Amino acid sequence: MRKREKVLDMEGRYKLGKIMAVRYKKARKKERGEILERFTEATGYNRCYAGWLLRNWGRKVVIYNKGERIVFIGERKERQKGIRKRPIYYDKKVLDVLKHIWLVLDCPCGKRLAPYLREVVPVLEREEEIVVGREIREKLLSISASSIDRMLKEEKKIWEIKKKRKGYTKPGGLVKSQIPIRTFSEWNEKAPGFVEMDLVDHSGGVERGIFAQTLDMTDVFTGWTETIAVENKSQHYVFIGIDKLRARFPFPLLGIDSDNGSEFINNHLQKYCEKYRITFTRARPYKKNDSCYVEQKNYSVVRKAAGYLRYETEAELELMNLLYTKLRLYTNFFQPQMKCREKTRIGSKIIKRYDKAKTPYQRILECNSVDKKIKQNLKNLYKSLNPVSLKREIVHLQDKLYNMAMEKPFYHRKKVFKNETAYK
Repeated sequence: MRKREKVLDMEGRYKLGKIMAVRYKKARKKERGEILERFTEATGYNRCYAGWLLRNWGRKVVIYNKGERIVFIGERKERQKGIRKRPIYYDKKVLDVLKHIWLVLDCPCGKRLAPYLREVVPVLEREEEIVVGREIREKLLSISASSIDRMLKEEKKIWEIKKKRKGYTKPGGLVKSQIPIRTFSEWNEKAPGFVEMDLVDHSGGVERGIFAQTLDMTDVFTGWTETIAVENKSQHYVFIGIDKLRARFPFPLLGIDSDNGSEFINNHLQKYCEKYRITFTRARPYKKNDSCYVEQKNYSVVRKAAGYLRYETEAELELMNLLYTKLRLYTNFFQPQMKCREKTRIGSKIIKRYDKAKTPYQRILECNSVDKKIKQNLKNLYKSLNPVSLKREIVHLQDKLYNMAMEKPFYHRKKVFKNETAYK
């Protein structure tokens, strides 16, 4: 065993460390080992600690060597708080444009917004809603989802409101046994036309009298959503709403799936489906996840647009349907959505993988089973739409509907619109 050399004093350690640290950081792996060995012999430090010290030379270091407290203070200046060395890449100009687009698209998350910027920026430039230079445009088209979420963190806190509601659906009658059950795991269609439908009540939290209902129908494959307000949840009005929505879909309906409410499970609707060769299925009782595609639209489309107030008059019903005519264009053409591709369970942890965010309109264009005439009609309609103009009209109708409901002598008065005046 080689005899250890005499350990340097405090001043010698400091001078040697200052020289060795510079060499150590520039040296290769083999050379670092030799430098580290010489440094430990001269200072008496532990090899592990000596390596850490050379890597982090310049900071304040406190060492306890055999009970002796030794302090090293490097020459490097400490970084001052609030001073950023690296320049900001996404500056305020980019943030202002991004915030504008974010509000226009109804505040989507970064993973939905990032891939859709390449589609929506040219549309907004075409309609002269935004004017950006080449540099800002390139930054917008290359921004990542995490950067979007980080930049809009403070804005999201302002608009973040969570609402929970209870549904009121009565079970259907004997016809239920004649309609087959379909669970969420059985949706494997590779073409549009199979939809889920549900009702959203507008009772204002009080189940007295007659109040409006929104019939919501969502295509499983593309996410295309159609909504209509009906007078109440009786079989008669719900059936009329289903027939109207069937005509609004850009593709023919091949199958419908509903819950077990009597407004859906009845002979009239069953015969209607048999007549037009539409597959009619139902979800399991008390299993909302079986209708997961339409359930998520009940909030993201209906509740965010119509709120939670009570609507019962004919004028309110007419105004809601006018709102939904604008909303269907805005949602289906300018709202990117992500679909879950696979779900893997590892112990108690579930890992979900999603596809790239796309609008229902984009998914229809990519589908080979859709007729070319349908695609061309949708393209012509898309070119005539302005998302900012649609958003302004939607907000205007929302305010009008809200004021109409609040003017009634009704005791359930609360501001419940998430984006009542979000964009004007």
